[in-house]
Amino acid sequence: MVLDPFCGCGTAVHAAQKLGRNWIGIDITHLAISLIEKRLKDAFPGIAFTVHGTPKDLAGARDLAERDKYQFQWWACSLVDAQPFQGKKKGADGGIDGLIYFADAVGGKAATQRLVVSVKGGGVSVAQVRDLKGVLDREKAPIGLFVTLEEPTKPMRVEAASAGFYKGGNGKDYPKLQLLTVAELLEGRKRPEFPDLSMGTYTFKKARQEKLSLAAETPSLFSADNE
Repeated sequence: MVLDPFCGCGTAVHAAQKLGRNWIGIDITHLAISLIEKRLKDAFPGIAFTVHGTPKDLAGARDLAERDKYQFQWWACSLVDAQPFQGKKKGADGGIDGLIYFADAVGGKAATQRLVVSVKGGGVSVAQVRDLKGVLDREKAPIGLFVTLEEPTKPMRVEAASAGFYKGGNGKDYPKLQLLTVAELLEGRKRPEFPDLSMGTYTFKKARQEKLSLAAETPSLFSADNE
């Protein structure tokens, strides 16, 4: 059994899996765990492992938001495969909690675009949606995601719809400002909508696919929470 109590980007557990060893990885940040999950799934298609300590439902998400708003923001960013803004630095963020980089065809050539993510763990209002619209204008970002624990109100949905659409290089229209609840994301009922020629590799580098050893048994991934 290979134990890495500070598994970070997951190099040790990746190597252990490749060698067919059982392993346990531990990290205190939800972002690290989500990145390792992505790395292992990219490298070993069909791999099965168990994650402990990360929210699995709305109650768990609320508990995390109450205990640590930054950990909640980083975890919520992982639900939409976004990079935390400013490399997880705490403090003023200018209305941006995460970024998604995507490739779209502009003028017949692939160009990198930025999608802005704003996460809200407490009460929400239409003013916050207007703020995100302002951030999109300021950053010249084509699309914004408003990720919230609470159900958006009708005025919030109307305000988001008023932002209009972004026309992708594929000719399709995508809502310029999208409201996503944590419940919808956890249950797989909704996902961010945007074109991406890079298939997500502009935001996070995709791990090279490995051949899973026949000797490997089902491993486990344990994430320590902040309690």
